[in-house]
Amino acid sequence: MVTIELTWDEGADRSLGLPTYASAGAAGADLRANFPDRGVVALKPGARALVPTGLRMAIPEGFEVQIRPRSGLALKHGITLPNAPGTIDSDYRGPLGVILMNAGDKRFEISHGDRIAQMVVAPVLRAEFALVDTLDDTLRGVGGFGSTGVSE
Repeated sequence: MVTIELTWDEGADRSLGLPTYASAGAAGADLRANFPDRGVVALKPGARALVPTGLRMAIPEGFEVQIRPRSGLALKHGITLPNAPGTIDSDYRGPLGVILMNAGDKRFEISHGDRIAQMVVAPVLRAEFALVDTLDDTLRGVGGFGSTGVSE
């Protein structure tokens, strides 16, 4: 079990509670919109907004938090994260905001307290990078986008 330490931003509505897992098998904990003025933000089709959660966090070294869209919002309304998954590094201590985008065809309102995204805690592996003269051959080789798809 990994512990993510959280603190509230000044003016945040603490009654919304901390992120929670909706079920015993859920990989992501739900994040809620936490507007200081307890208001509503309207997203026109194609628009995006940075939605505050009212939280800051300390992630242990060796881990990251990934911010992902909620599938119901994506399917029903076209609400997604343009940078999905968003990564929060272990050394970041600023406010936790979620970039939401309306990829749908209708205006969508985000209300104070709405579940807007989910966060997944994941281990981080760091790589060493080495410059070489040549790369080994593979069956795929230099085949690019769609090269392993269905043949026509």
